[in-house]
Amino acid sequence: MTLEKRALPLPPGPRGWPIIGNLLDVPAKEEWFTFAKWGETYGKIASVTVLGQPLIILNSASIAKDMLEKNSAIYSDRPVIPMGGELCGWKNTLVLTPYGERFRNYRRLAHQLFGNAATMKSFHPVEELETHRFLKRLLSRPAEFSDHIRKTAGAIILRISHGYEVGEGQDPFVTLADKATEQFALSTAPGFLVNLVPFLQYLPDWFPGASFKKTAKEWSSTLNEMVDLPYDYVKKQIVSGTAEPSYVSKLVEGQSLTAEQEFEIKWSSASLYSGGADTTVSAIYSFFKAMALYPEVQAKAQAELDAVVGNDRLPSFEDRDHLPYMQAVTLETLRWFSVVPTSVPHRVTEDNVFKGYFIPKGALVLSNLWQMNHDPEVYHDPMSFKPERFLGPNPELDPREACFGFGRRICPGRVLADASVFISCAMALAVFNISKYSENGVVIEPDRNQSSGTISHPSSFKCTISPRSDKAVALIQADERR
Repeated sequence: MTLEKRALPLPPGPRGWPIIGNLLDVPAKEEWFTFAKWGETYGKIASVTVLGQPLIILNSASIAKDMLEKNSAIYSDRPVIPMGGELCGWKNTLVLTPYGERFRNYRRLAHQLFGNAATMKSFHPVEELETHRFLKRLLSRPAEFSDHIRKTAGAIILRISHGYEVGEGQDPFVTLADKATEQFALSTAPGFLVNLVPFLQYLPDWFPGASFKKTAKEWSSTLNEMVDLPYDYVKKQIVSGTAEPSYVSKLVEGQSLTAEQEFEIKWSSASLYSGGADTTVSAIYSFFKAMALYPEVQAKAQAELDAVVGNDRLPSFEDRDHLPYMQAVTLETLRWFSVVPTSVPHRVTEDNVFKGYFIPKGALVLSNLWQMNHDPEVYHDPMSFKPERFLGPNPELDPREACFGFGRRICPGRVLADASVFISCAMALAVFNISKYSENGVVIEPDRNQSSGTISHPSSFKCTISPRSDKAVALIQADERR
């Protein structure tokens, strides 16, 4: 049977060179565009080989579901990423931990937090409270909106994961976590040669060209602080009797834990932040850019908010089912900008045949989420921001079918992320106008570029954020705890 499988071809792709294969064909930046072009040339399933490593590229959400969900038992492992996973230590987090007992334990723990509607609803007051604080920061310092987005995303997750309330000013836990997640994006990208040539990780530190090992030690220290310090904070709060209910406190308080159980709680709680905060930041930041670029969408969403919610209070989660256009704006935000454009690769654990192609054990499977969300066969005029595509009797494909991943590696916090994006967008539009920035009478047009890396962000831009009315200012300034 194995011989019969190996007689079948790999999925088609560009011809490679001896030894290095397609090393020179895989770009270091904006690789999703290249992968999409390969999809046009070779089909929705393509493949390349880099230094002997097969890479299977999927450019279709339906094909990704067929492969990664229906065959999830053999398509759920992660690749070994020498810089980020091994040297820095990110292999201990949910996103990179190998498929096995620890991964299943992480998912079980996450399911306790995110697995039922009642628990998710219990997070709504925290999300609404922290988003109201976000509005206050926007009102006082609108030019710093990107910093406010980041702080709010961190505040929501740290309250849920560790019962930690982020204060005003620069917060040490948020700063530390942001630093670590930025390093994650860099250390897991192809930019480090050791990620393409793994044996380099065994070079002695003094060897010429091994400066990456010094960087890895520094980044590993940052990661360990991000994991240890919030966890130690919860334990101290439990001892003093002042611990707020949280993911960690519920798992730790009154328990006699083994070292392995404590390890899993500590690292899985850190995974909530590293996997959720930065992605949420990117999505909300892209929403602000979209509103500056598409004022007609903003005006239509505001008209709906005014009609349904009125001007005497802020929108809440109770309004969500009555705001179909605002919900469509949230969906279009997730589709229009791909936060994780090329996903984290899955690793195949045994030889497989898929749609007539041989998929060898050890192959890496990469879902081109950017292409899936901009596929003209699925979305009409995919480069434009059109929430209407999700309304009416024949809505287009819900982007959440792809943007949170596939199979057993799907993001466990996807419902929380979706809710955070919705309430941030709805509250912001209820009280603010967002428009293009003008300097000396010249309108500065935001570009539509995005950064490369595991987690992508829209390129930086300026916009004008102003309250819609005096009544809006009063709503923003009201006590957020009422």
